[in-house]
Amino acid sequence: MSEANTIQRETPHNQHPNVTAVQQRLDEAGIDSRIVLLDEGVHTAAAAAQALGVQVGQIANSLIFQIGDDEPLLILTSGAHRVDTAKVAAELGVPKLKRATPEFVREHTGQVIGGVAPVGHPKPVRTLLDRDLAQYDVIWAAGGIPQAVFPIGYAQLRAITGATEVDVA
Repeated sequence: MSEANTIQRETPHNQHPNVTAVQQRLDEAGIDSRIVLLDEGVHTAAAAAQALGVQVGQIANSLIFQIGDDEPLLILTSGAHRVDTAKVAAELGVPKLKRATPEFVREHTGQVIGGVAPVGHPKPVRTLLDRDLAQYDVIWAAGGIPQAVFPIGYAQLRAITGATEVDVA
């Protein structure tokens, strides 16, 4: 699939509310980025990279973990990495990180797994940012639904999320 055939269009005016929330947050932060819709949803970093014609490492996976009973933690990691949950838990000083259920993800982000954006949530979510993403001039992140993505620079992503930089792998 070529990039020209895969990237459908910039977001239309009658877009999904999650996409609207993410685009509004980008606009409010003064980030010149437009969400684009792909022909199909991309639920993995590999699928997103293939659809966009970029390296898998340029995809910012938005992964929600659970600390304790009800604290969400968003980790923005390079698509080339798997999060070492024991390492991150130790760095945070918590006993362990648990992968969140789809219901927990939706409750805290208003978005579904595969489309969780770094921003646009009902209320702020504590966020960590994989330092490895800094090597890329352009990073692609989810735009609130599985077929929506947007390009952003590392410094902009860090600033808009208020993320703490970490080594996650």
